[in-house]
Formats: sequence, C-alpha cells, structure tokens
Amino acid sequence: MKTKTAVGLLLAALVATAHAAESPVSGGTLNVALGSDTPIIDPSITGYSVTALITRNVVDSLVGQAGDNRFTPWLALRWEINDNHTQYTFHLRKDVTFSDKTRLDAQAVKYNLDRILDPKTTSSYAKSLLGPIDSITTPDDFTVVIHYKTPFAPLLQGLSLPYLGIQSPTYLKNTPNTSNTVVGSGPFILKSFVKGNGSQLTRRDDYQWGPGYAHHQGPAWLSAINFKYLPESSVRLGALTSGQVQAIDAVPPANVRALQRNPQVSILTKENPGIPRVLYLNTSKGPFSDVNVRQAFLHAVDPASAVKVAFFGTLKPADSVLGPQTLYYDANARVSAAQPAKQLSPGQPLTVHFLYDPASTESADVTLFQAIQFQVKKAGFNLQFDPVDSGIFSARTASNDYDIVSNFYVRAEPDILRTVFHSAYIPPKGANYSHVNALDDKLTLAIGAPDAQRKQIYSDIQRQVIDQAYVVPLYIPAYQLGISKKVQGISWATNAKPNFYDAWLSN
Repeated sequence: MKTKTAVGLLLAALVATAHAAESPVSGGTLNVALGSDTPIIDPSITGYSVTALITRNVVDSLVGQAGDNRFTPWLALRWEINDNHTQYTFHLRKDVTFSDKTRLDAQAVKYNLDRILDPKTTSSYAKSLLGPIDSITTPDDFTVVIHYKTPFAPLLQGLSLPYLGIQSPTYLKNTPNTSNTVVGSGPFILKSFVKGNGSQLTRRDDYQWGPGYAHHQGPAWLSAINFKYLPESSVRLGALTSGQVQAIDAVPPANVRALQRNPQVSILTKENPGIPRVLYLNTSKGPFSDVNVRQAFLHAVDPASAVKVAFFGTLKPADSVLGPQTLYYDANARVSAAQPAKQLSPGQPLTVHFLYDPASTESADVTLFQAIQFQVKKAGFNLQFDPVDSGIFSARTASNDYDIVSNFYVRAEPDILRTVFHSAYIPPKGANYSHVNALDDKLTLAIGAPDAQRKQIYSDIQRQVIDQAYVVPLYIPAYQLGISKKVQGISWATNAKPNFYDAWLSN
C-alpha cells in the first residue's frame, strides 16, 4: 500500500508540474526580428503591414474579430446596426484610459474618426476602411453613432483593424508629426520607434479591457516586446537559432525545412486573406495603356515557376486578385480563364519601369522579381528595376512616374478591392496604382448590397480585373513566424498577423 501511495503521489506531482508548466508566466521580454520596415508608426496614416503588426499592441479597436470571423466586444461593449447598414450605434466601456491617463469616451472616438476623414491627415487606407461616412454623432459621453447616406456593410471588419485603432486625442492635438510615435489604450506602450532600427514596447500594468476573443483579461503576460529590423535573411535566421531573438518573421524560404528539424524552433504559418502579391500595371500611360500589351505581359509571367525559385515551395502561386481566404473569393476568376493574349509585334523590346522600395521588400521578393524579369524578356519586355526609398516612391507614384508597382493587402473583407481599384484612390489619394476607373459603379454598389448580390458583384469584379489584366497575380502571402519553443500563447488576427497579448515565455 505504501508503494502504491508513493507512486500515486509521484504521478500527481508530475501531473501538477506539467499543468504548472502549461500555465502562463508573467514577465520576460520577447525579441522579434522583422525582415521589412515601415517609415511611419502611426497606423492611421499608413497602410504598411509592419505598422499594423507593431501597433496592434498599442492601440485598441472599437470591436474585435475572432479567428472564426465573429465580431467581439472590445472598446465597445455592444452595438446596433440598422437594417440597411446606414447607421451604426456603439456603446463604449466606461473604464478605459489611454496610456497618458486621459479618458476614452465618445468624443475621443469621434475625434479619431474625424481626423482620419480630414483630407489634411493623408490617411487614405484608414479612410477607405470607414467608407462614405455622412456624419458622426455622440448622444452621450459613451455612445457613438456613425451615419451613412448610402448603405455601407463592411464597417465592422474595418473597425477591427489597427489602422482604425483609437489614439489619445490629447496626444494627437499636441503632436504635429505622429510619424514616429503613437499613444493608445492598448496593453503595451510604445517606448520608442526608430525608422530602420525597430520599436520598443513596454507593458501597461493597469490594462483591463482586452478584446473579447482573447484568452485572458488584465495586463499582458510579457513585460516588453522589442521589434528589431534585420533585413538580411541570414542575420535574422542566425539571431533566432542562437537565441538572440525568440521570433522572426519572413522565415528564409531556403531554410524552412532545416528549421522544421530544429527541436528548439517552431514555424507558425497563416495564409493571408485579401489582395495577394500582385504587379499593378499602370493603365493610364505608356505601354500598359493598351490592354493587348497588358495581356501579353500577364501571360508572359509564370508565377508557379517564379515562386518555386524564390520561395522553395513554401508559398502558393496566385492566379486571381483575391486570396482564397477572402470572403466571396471566386475560384473561377482565374488567369487561366482569361482570354488568350495577343503576342507583341516583332521589333524593339518594350521597356517598362518597376518601382519599389527595398526597405519594405523582402529579399525573396527581389529574387521573385528577377525571375519575372527573365520570363518577360522572352516575350519582348525589357523590365527595368527602379529601387527607391519610401519618400521617392511616394513622390513618383503621386506624379504617375512608373509602369509597375507591387504590394499585397491583408484583409478578410472583399471591400479591399475598392481600396485598390476605385478611382477615388488613384495616387496620391490612395493605392489604385493601376489607375482603374471602370469599376467605380460596381465597387460602390457592392458596399451596400445584400449578401447574395454582393457575392455576385465581387465575382464580376474579380473576373474583370483578370480579363483586363489590371494586375498580374504572383503569390498568396502567408505570414510565417519562426519562434523559439519557449514562446507560448501566440494566436492569429484575421489579418494574418500574430497576436502577442496572450503570449508568454516559458522558463
């Protein structure tokens, strides 16, 4: 009996120890190495995905969106939407403060939204998420009502993103340039941001209002998060395997299999919804003003082989303008279903200029672009690369001085198509780099249509974008996070970014 009792006690102790090891531990600094940078940290005035990754920890949103796409309470405890999506009423929590100790109330929310809508703010992406707001009213200190003259169905999804996160009005009113700072009500405080270097975040110990999808409430488990900009793949990889950092993004594709065999490391992957990595062909001038030339270029690109060369099979090639994880994605609106393109007439190669910012472009993407350069040369295109810094990139796109640019947008809502194809967002007003104006009516109709009609409209738009070769789809981005196995509690936001609020470090 004594032996059985001893064994039982030993087993109970082992089980208790195992459960203790699985319980979150408070404290510790998570060091994260990033392969791309952002020139601006204020999420209201940029569409950079790195900004969203960092500031998700600093700013809270009116609503949250869970991994299964449910909308959950956050700064708003509850909300009502009228039948035709022209009025949204949000009832706010009454216990929220910003990190500068000022109160979050209805006027603070209204100030943030009014600032984004102000043309002087240059917040083209955030503004596109809000849609055609008619007015914002505040019936009392903790109620905000957003009014539209025409139906706008995608609002909740946009409000859940960091780009519409709520910042301190006191800070905003007293800070002429918010490019390098942000003050929110989130679980972390931005201690510093240095372009080309990284960001330092420290825990806010009085935080008590996490999103409804989180696994705990109260302060974050981590004491601090340091985001370090390490553009060289080998340096980023070495920092992870040596323990200098506990997480890296943009896992070097050539090293994925080796990392998967490393017992100290895990790779977490989340396929992005939204606009895949595409080439936008400038339809307003030069060679790509001719649809036949655009189609010839589109069909000269073989994404599958180029992606295999650049990403070693770790990513899927794209063949449409929306990723499969996006609402109303149409699997039949593919490049393979487009009308065959005419061949270019014999003669001198057509020179086209590809404008990009190396600081926001990962090395594997450059390899991909080089593979495409070789492919299109056979079809008579002389693809010239124009690598420039972010300031020159903005200036040249604003002055329409380019033939091709490339990016991807992460959003689960198909309204992202309006951001990149409505004429209201032609640079410098936004991200319609293809200078398309033929889709305005459909994009406007879709934002307020019933579900079945929305689905059909977005299907038509996807087909038209491919048929007219406004873009060349390349690959479906996936956020790949290489982490030390000491990192626990990572979850995914619906914009395919890791959430760190629930994360913790095991001993």
